[in-house]
Amino acid sequence: MIADVLSDATERMKKAVEVAKDDLSTVRTGRINPALFQKIPVDYYGTPTPLAQLAGLQTPEARVLIVTPYDKSALKEIEKAIVAMPNLGANPSNDGSIIRVVLPELTEDRRKEFVKIARGKGEDAKVSVRNIRRRAKDDLDSLKGEVGDDDLSRGEKELEQITKTHIDQIDEALKRKEAELLEV
Repeated sequence: MIADVLSDATERMKKAVEVAKDDLSTVRTGRINPALFQKIPVDYYGTPTPLAQLAGLQTPEARVLIVTPYDKSALKEIEKAIVAMPNLGANPSNDGSIIRVVLPELTEDRRKEFVKIARGKGEDAKVSVRNIRRRAKDDLDSLKGEVGDDDLSRGEKELEQITKTHIDQIDEALKRKEAELLEV
């Protein structure tokens, strides 16, 4: 029973770490990354749809992204969604069949802003992992009468170790992202 609780907590924490890494990949660095744009919600016939489902994304140059819509009628809505995206500073140009997005050079102040955003996302991920730990601890406490105190204590120590491992993974991903952001 303790193993089931720990196994479930481990799986949930792994997913939280993956979400954190995915979330950090959406923070802009010096070069353009299609992951920045994949989840942009576009109003497609009244339904918010991720940009990646509506268009192909290519990066021919370091700061240029070409968005090729599968449905040309969605061109204006895609352009509106890109302009409305906060923290990008993107300047899309529409030629009737594709959208060319050119990102400006990052200033030192903008880089520091993006580091703050990345740290916020990292902290959110850590809170998520801690919430998973708290739920698992509650589950372990509910087993108090069914298992011995020694087993319960060992399970709690193992839960703490699992939590520390996943928090360290988030910290490592955050450290890499900060280095990437501050690299000129």
